[in-house]
Amino acid sequence: MISSIITHPGGAHKDDFLACSVLLHDNPVSIFRREPTDSDLADQSIAVLDVGGEHESVRLNFDHHQFPRDHIPTCALSLVLQYLGIYEDAREFCPWLEVAEWFDCRGPKDTAEWLEMDRETLGKLNSPLDITLLKNFAAQTEHHPGEPIWEVMRMIGRDLVEFITNLRSRLDMVSQHTEVWNLKKGDSEFKALFLPRIDGLPEDASGVLGYQVKALGLEEEVLAIISPDSRGVGYGMRRFNDDARLDFSELAEETDVHFAHARGFIAKTSAVEVSRLQTLLVQSYLN
Repeated sequence: MISSIITHPGGAHKDDFLACSVLLHDNPVSIFRREPTDSDLADQSIAVLDVGGEHESVRLNFDHHQFPRDHIPTCALSLVLQYLGIYEDAREFCPWLEVAEWFDCRGPKDTAEWLEMDRETLGKLNSPLDITLLKNFAAQTEHHPGEPIWEVMRMIGRDLVEFITNLRSRLDMVSQHTEVWNLKKGDSEFKALFLPRIDGLPEDASGVLGYQVKALGLEEEVLAIISPDSRGVGYGMRRFNDDARLDFSELAEETDVHFAHARGFIAKTSAVEVSRLQTLLVQSYLN
């Protein structure tokens, strides 16, 4: 059990703010923004984040500033997520995490170059939410349960941890049932990922299918995702990564297609037979 959290005083950054937030999910304890003592670092019930010059998870010490200059970008949040055993899933499901690691470890100039954008453009991505939360987190030396900033931090930590763990659970479940279809029109071939209607699958199972495509390494081959329609007995069809080689508006006149978006990126059909679904996909393919 964690009795308290210590992080550095002075200006606050996204990595120490989020590292504290994640730990609050299961440990609703006070946060103290000060330099740790030797006894703090030795105490296995006190989590020391982003300060202290030591990474030793057994003693709940999560600092990265002592790492070599050329160390892979790793921040306090990275270390806490590793400790919780969800770091790899977080990197897979949260594209912003790698950017946060780079920004904290390499600074805005190197991060902008890594993202292949100029520093001015990077600055335009700042949000008033980030500024206000970090400003108010830095304004106090202590944060306790019941206080506004503390409660918001715990909410953020809860949502982040539950998003990662729930998504992994749904993805593992869905991956047992998905099928990859190999389709052909003329001399061209493409793939589609299909999730059949299975009893017991969560209603939002279709929301993880994009991650399943990436897990299979088929991002360049899969053009469409087909999954049960949550509002009817048929199926929904959507473009993967909005690939314009599929245009579902081509299906607007089909009697078993009750919705085809004019922009062509999604359609819904009452068809349930695999052969019919595949026919509709091929008809939508612009080769």
